Amino acid sequence: MISENLAKEFNLQVKYEFASANYYLAMAAYCKDLDLDGFANFFIVQAEEERFHAMKFFNFISELGGRTLVYGFEDPKNDFASVLEVFTDALKHEEFVTSRINHLMDLAVQEKNYACVSFLNWFIDEQVEEEATMTGIINKLKRIGENDHAIYMLDSELAQRTFTPPAGE
Repeated sequence: MISENLAKEFNLQVKYEFASANYYLAMAAYCKDLDLDGFANFFIVQAEEERFHAMKFFNFISELGGRTLVYGFEDPKNDFASVLEVFTDALKHEEFVTSRINHLMDLAVQEKNYACVSFLNWFIDEQVEEEATMTGIINKLKRIGENDHAIYMLDSELAQRTFTPPAGE
């Protein structure tokens, strides 16, 4: 069972996860426009992950007897000054998502809804990984600066990224 308050907040998270996917597609489009297909691939995969996260919330609400609602969202930012800005914005966005997940966990703990606590533990671990990934790429971009060869190498590395849903999901 899920309370009305938790269902409302989980439904908002569905919206935020789908909005995140849209945001990352806009970042992919920016990178593609710069002929950085590996960077674009990174964000396309990121968008797939966010849609997967949205569907986890979507299905979980229903499993607990709640009604899933789908909301719209604002247009994402489409223009950036640099690839570094793209990743800096992505990190800020992931920090926002982390704050949302923490908020949901606080509510679940307050309500002693242990099914929600268990469900949210996966997302807490996921957010640690998301922020670490963005921070690592930002650090690389700062180190390489405007070095075209190094950017090409990083682009090639990011082109290898794929999305595989976790086992059992």
